[in-house]
Amino acid sequence: MAEAKHYIVKNGTIIDVENGGAFIGAIEIEGTTIKRIYKVVENLPESIPTIDATGTYIIPGLIDMHCHIRDQFAPHFLASGVTTVRNAAGNVWMIEDLLDAPLDAPTPRVFSADRMIDGEPGLWGPTSFGNFVTEDPEAARQEVRRQAAAGVHFIKIYGLANREVIQATVEEARKFDLEVACDLIHSQKVSALEAAELGVTWFEHASGFVQALYPGWYPTADQAEWGHIDWDSPDEQMIKELCEQMLRYNVKLCPTLVCIDQSIQYPDFWYPENAVINSLENHDILMSHWQSMEGDIDGIQQQLCQQHTFTKLVAKTYFELGGTVVAGTDTPALLYTFPGMALHRELELFNEIGMTEMETLQAATIHAARSINLQNIGAIKEGYIADLVVLNENPLEAIQHTKEIQCIIKGGKLYSQEEILKYIPSKEELEKQMVEFEKRWEAEMGLVDVSN
Repeated sequence: MAEAKHYIVKNGTIIDVENGGAFIGAIEIEGTTIKRIYKVVENLPESIPTIDATGTYIIPGLIDMHCHIRDQFAPHFLASGVTTVRNAAGNVWMIEDLLDAPLDAPTPRVFSADRMIDGEPGLWGPTSFGNFVTEDPEAARQEVRRQAAAGVHFIKIYGLANREVIQATVEEARKFDLEVACDLIHSQKVSALEAAELGVTWFEHASGFVQALYPGWYPTADQAEWGHIDWDSPDEQMIKELCEQMLRYNVKLCPTLVCIDQSIQYPDFWYPENAVINSLENHDILMSHWQSMEGDIDGIQQQLCQQHTFTKLVAKTYFELGGTVVAGTDTPALLYTFPGMALHRELELFNEIGMTEMETLQAATIHAARSINLQNIGAIKEGYIADLVVLNENPLEAIQHTKEIQCIIKGGKLYSQEEILKYIPSKEELEKQMVEFEKRWEAEMGLVDVSN
């Protein structure tokens, strides 16, 4: 593919997500940036090399607003047209190479949280490099300060955190101009409305809304006493009134519909055939992990899938009221949330709940970027970073066409899917990285004696 630092992509249909239109034009790229947009493709500068994109459709690079990225499958995101991800908890030291990568690297740029702040006993176990478990507000404040020093972009609260810890986390995060996100799926103590009142601005999986309408409910509670809830036909008026209350706090939702949808549809789940999926299969990246979970599918469906219709209605209602609803996947959570590719299924689900093709694209491009105050990505615009996806079919005719990828431009560099997938790290490289990370973590946390 082209290695030119200055070139023009011409004759493609440019999808203008900022203004909601499309036109045949040309895009001049210099270095990592979109230098100029031509709405008339005649009389282009003859001194600049051109790439003819006739018959294609060009969209901004896609943004997965909720995933948990790791080095071994980072290239799969980019090969799927996902040029930016929001890493919704993990450990920033573990993905430093991704965070520090140049703009034109064959991996997505990463906007990241660090380990989750949770309550006792910890939904993922006791305190570790991936979660911080406490009932003490002051300990939560100290953890926020540690994470801010580590360079996080936002803070993540998890389902067992108590009210006092959430409030302390929000107050401390504000000192560093950091937003707080929450996953309240399993919360027994705090609802979405209560978290919004405390200043939480991001609601992952549109979680905590059920608890706001049905105080005392949570997924692992005895469901016999909640038999009056009609999960298949949720109370639309109650949901609308709750969404109106949440809108007053200007909260933002990332419903991650695909995460539950894949489990609901099992064994007939969404499974496209393309280069990304083939690579995951051939390298056995995550596939064995998901296959091992198939034995627990009944429990997964019983605990989480009953909320699926409810969550879709929340997302639809909040969007129709003018609230911010963006696209994310929770990759690699639950079953077969294929890195990068799962976002295309999320877009299909957004379209199914009533968003137009353009609105759906916006939820994974410009609205996603603006929701986290990134002003130089998310649109095809002069002065923006040159993150583009060239499609063979028109996504405004059918949103399913977003996965019909001809090539990807990341930070001005043109890649084919096959070229990107060559950058998958070897098992030896990954093992070395993990050993180095564990040594650093133990040393930084004072878990080992490094005086000798």
